Amino acid sequence: MKQIVIVSGKGGTGKTSITSAFASIAQNKILVDCDVDAADLFLITQPTILESHEYEGGKIAVLDPEVCTNCGICEELCRFDAISLVDGQTTISEFSCDGCKLCEIACPVDAIKMVENMDSRWFESETRFGPMIHAKLGIGEDNSGKLVTKIRDIANKKAKEQEIETVLIDGPPGIGCPVISTLTGVDVALMVTEPTLSGMHDLNRLIELAKGFKLKSYVLINKYDLNPNISDEIEALCLKEELEVLAKVPFNRDFVDAMVNQKTVVEYAPESELSKMLTEVWNRLEKD
Repeated sequence: MKQIVIVSGKGGTGKTSITSAFASIAQNKILVDCDVDAADLFLITQPTILESHEYEGGKIAVLDPEVCTNCGICEELCRFDAISLVDGQTTISEFSCDGCKLCEIACPVDAIKMVENMDSRWFESETRFGPMIHAKLGIGEDNSGKLVTKIRDIANKKAKEQEIETVLIDGPPGIGCPVISTLTGVDVALMVTEPTLSGMHDLNRLIELAKGFKLKSYVLINKYDLNPNISDEIEALCLKEELEVLAKVPFNRDFVDAMVNQKTVVEYAPESELSKMLTEVWNRLEKD
């Protein structure tokens, strides 16, 4: 089993469009959408949900107003400004609560209890490309890294049970905790970037992060022809870091039109030069 991840240092580079194109090319694979904060791979894959599971995203404080004396101790101690007095009644914001338990411990009348936060869910689905594991992190929750690890474990287990050869992962943007959880243990990473100053800056940060995992990494420059000068600078950066640029993909309206039609670009224009280019990139990722 081989795990291949598509990542980007920032949002908007076309990472998910590239991933979905690979999904329509790859054989015997399972898809994993690790962008649990803002998943959008489903827009193209249109999964049919087979199973839905609650995910324990930590605990939050819940206050019993019938017991609370509004003494103000918890409000004074809360470091996250989650507790306030509203119309004379102590109130806890579920969105601001970090689940640290300090208010529960400090309450002199035991009016605060910690309860499981079950707003997050993960799903086992079927798509026209094969099985897919994805998730949705609850609003205001901060355990995205743990949720990413959960769905990756589920996908790997399913791949072994069904003798699936490839786990294709659509990673989250950036370099934060969910990205770290996504990169851990994978075999190959493709970093998708764009020819902008922010794109190059965030690619550089992603390269530095990936070094710590000692995994095989490549770069794809999307919409390279929108700013050839910065594309040249990105290539120079990759040369310095000994990273191979697998493709320089030109701006192509087919990406947009394919998305509007809820198709991958390979499905929408299978004989195009773009589809041939992406097929070559995928074959290289699968081989290495």
